[in-house]
Amino acid sequence: MDARAAVDGTLPRRISPRFGDAVYGVLDRLAPASYVESTLAQRALERGDVLSAQHYAVRLPASSSRDALLARVAAARGQSQLALEYSLAAFDSDAVQAAAQRLAVTDPQTAYELERLLEVRLRGRATHPDAVAQARWQMGLFANQVAWRKVPGSTAQRAWLTIASSNFESAVALAPLSERYAIAAANQADLLAKRERAEALFARAADIDPGSADAIAGLGVVAFQNGDRTAAVAYLKRARALDPQALMVRALQRDLR
Repeated sequence: MDARAAVDGTLPRRISPRFGDAVYGVLDRLAPASYVESTLAQRALERGDVLSAQHYAVRLPASSSRDALLARVAAARGQSQLALEYSLAAFDSDAVQAAAQRLAVTDPQTAYELERLLEVRLRGRATHPDAVAQARWQMGLFANQVAWRKVPGSTAQRAWLTIASSNFESAVALAPLSERYAIAAANQADLLAKRERAEALFARAADIDPGSADAIAGLGVVAFQNGDRTAAVAYLKRARALDPQALMVRALQRDLR
């Protein structure tokens, strides 16, 4: 069907795509099958033939593949909300998260709610924990964006910072071998003045990845806050040798000035 996937110089490479379209069109009339309808829908989208793409997509049985195709059809028509709804139905994490990222620029709280909907759907599907962890981590980032728009030191700000912490901690529990999630949770614990928890999480991140400058420098930040400047300087030296440009390295350098 797609000669472009063939190796240059081979016979399949020389077959016209229109020939493949014609063959699949005959198959569709004689014995329609899901793979035929799906392929024809994709080919129609590539040609910009949105009506034909929808015609073939709606003939597919209910499935995430059908919803994903209909999301592409809606997007091609400029129906962004409908495309988003189909992407959610299709468990298309990339599409939903991209939409949430765009939304977060002006409305992080609505972006948070959209990401939460995705997380609920992924969790209900018994998806691999890593996908749910990713959604939880992103929810934490959005919650922090909401927090920074609140009055500094207010109850509302503290509430959103705590929500972010809960999401980061959930990501750690779901993906215990992720250094990134551990550091995010550690930073949030530190932000909420939970130094013991922050230290434990930075240490966990350092165990996961001994080459993590952020994890080592994070331990230095906690040491500095606990009044142990000597330990903080030692951690900075180790972390700077790993990556002098790491965010936590720069944060520790500022603390030690």
